Formats: sequence, structure tokens, C-alpha cells
Amino acid sequence: MDKISENNIETFAIETLQALGWEYIHGLAIAPGAESAERETFEQIILTHRLRRTVARLNPDIPESAREQAIQKVQHIYSPDLLHNNETFHQNLIEKVRIPYQQDGYERSYEVALVDFTNPLNNEFLVVNQYTIVEKNQNKRPDILLFVNGVPLVVIELKNAPDENATVRKAYEQIQTYKATIPSLFTYNAVCVISDGMECKAGSLSAGFSRYMTWKSADGRKEASRFIPQLEILLKGMLNPTTLLDLTRNFIVFEKSKKQDAKTGLTQVVTEKKLAAYHQYYAVNNAIESSIKASGNNGSKKGGVVWHTQGSGKSLSMVFFSGKLITAPEMQNPTIVVITDRNDLDDQLFDT
Repeated sequence: MDKISENNIETFAIETLQALGWEYIHGLAIAPGAESAERETFEQIILTHRLRRTVARLNPDIPESAREQAIQKVQHIYSPDLLHNNETFHQNLIEKVRIPYQQDGYERSYEVALVDFTNPLNNEFLVVNQYTIVEKNQNKRPDILLFVNGVPLVVIELKNAPDENATVRKAYEQIQTYKATIPSLFTYNAVCVISDGMECKAGSLSAGFSRYMTWKSADGRKEASRFIPQLEILLKGMLNPTTLLDLTRNFIVFEKSKKQDAKTGLTQVVTEKKLAAYHQYYAVNNAIESSIKASGNNGSKKGGVVWHTQGSGKSLSMVFFSGKLITAPEMQNPTIVVITDRNDLDDQLFDT
């Protein structure tokens, strides 16, 4: 990037993603009315043809009618609560879409997979820029969207670093504007990314600006040089296809907590969507690998230790670790015992 501009940053991001295995198409090329249109209207969020094609390939033994019902179900997630919609889709994505049917007088269900998490590269990865979305007479065009099997899991908002008014904070505020004006896009969102080309952070749908985190390693073995743009590190370390799907499946939680209104005294349940930071992601995956190896036939039975500092997210790391460990086929449904040495930590871990 010789002369930095927003267009140059966008081009750099797209080319980096292409090198990681993402296919690239400009938003205008698949817009309604285009020769190669993949959308019937600008209100359409999902690239339905791509999703339908992949669902058929991933679920060959499920009737076409059930597969179509699954696609319709994820396209029609409507409620006034954006985070509830997002959690509903996330559950369908991770646990598959359940379509009920009757057999021999019993109710059963087909489980329709939208993504192949076991074989990450058995999916379609598409990066699209300038993808116009119209909702309730609002017309918006996010800088870059990342589609997996036709579903926009990642939104990237870019600003121009040399412009003192175009900060990463402004990119975050733009994401909030999108949430208010084109909320349907965020029904399907897993990760939001904001960058000015140098500084770059990622966060969840519900995260405040302070909760957006830098991804500091491209390989998990060492922190990247501070002379490498943070955008490049995040694209390579977090948004390569395999890591993105692993993050989406194993490192996102919707945490419920009770909060009391000081004025009314009423208590309500508040949901926060939480995404693992880079140190949690790499630590948990190393711990999983160590545990599998240690518990094997010739293993040492000693899995190792992860050393955390205060405020580094120990409780959530343990949630991510436990969740991924019980799905590991090598572990055959392990028992997990949690030991604490303080009552307040005991309560915190129980809640988490």
C-alpha cells in the first residue's frame, strides 16, 4: 500500500483474503438486474442459490422438501430483538436446522447442516465488496462482507488512516448505524471487524467499542511484529477459512445475566454475545491438543497448565475448552471436574 486510501485498504484486504482461499466478486456483479445476478432484490441478504447448492451437497440423504424448509426457516427469522435473532440463527448454524416429520406415529426431525464444520474447506468462501442492502427505505453498503455458503458471517468496515476524522472508532460507529438501519444483515453475523488499514479490531454483535480486540498473532506461536499492519495480521490469523469456522463453532457464547434497574427495582435478563480473544483461542486449542495426546493409550495422563492473569477471561476460556473437548471424537464424552479455591470464583464459574 504505497499511498493509503480507503480504496487501497479495501483492495489490500480483498487480495489478502483471496490469497487465503476466498473467492472474490464485486457487489455490482451479483446485484439484481446484473448479467450474473445472485439476488432478486436489494432486500435479500443471503445468496440463496449458493446456500441451496451447498445444503444439497452436504445433506444428500435428506429429502429436498426438508432441505428447502431449512433454508426458508433461516431466511425468516424475525423478532424485534436483533440479538435474539442472531442467537436463533447461531443455534441453527451450530446445531443444524431441525425439520420435524412423522414416522410410524412418532415425531422425528431431519437435521439439516448449513456448514461442514468437520471439513472446513468443504464449504464455499466468498468475499464481496460494495454489497448494497435496502431495508425499510434505508440504503446502506458495507465495505466488505464475507459469505460462507451464501451466508454473510463477517462484516468488515474500513476507514482511511491518513484522515484524522476517519478513525477506527468511526468504523465502530458505522457498524452501529448498520445495526439500526439494516438489522437483517446482523441476523447472520458471527464477527464484526473495524480497521483504518493499520489499526484493526474484531468484536461481537453486542460488544461495546472497548470490547473490540486486536488479533495479535497470525499463527498462534508468536505475536506478530508491530511493524506489520494489524489488518493483515487479523485477516491471516482470524479470517482464514479454517480459523473462522472454528471460532464460529467453538468460541462464541451468548451469556445471560440478571440486571436490576436502579430506578424501578425491576430485574431483567440481559444477553451478551461474547467472542474469544486471540489468546483464548490459541490457548484453548493448544490445551485441547495436549489433553487428547495426554489421554491417549500411550499418553502421560498429564495435560498441562494454562497460566492466566487477572481479567484475562479464565472462566470463558474454560467454557470454550469444555465445549470443544466434549465434541472431540478422541475423548469419547469426557467428564469435566472444576475445582476452585474461593467462593466468589465458585459463583462466577457456576454462572458462566
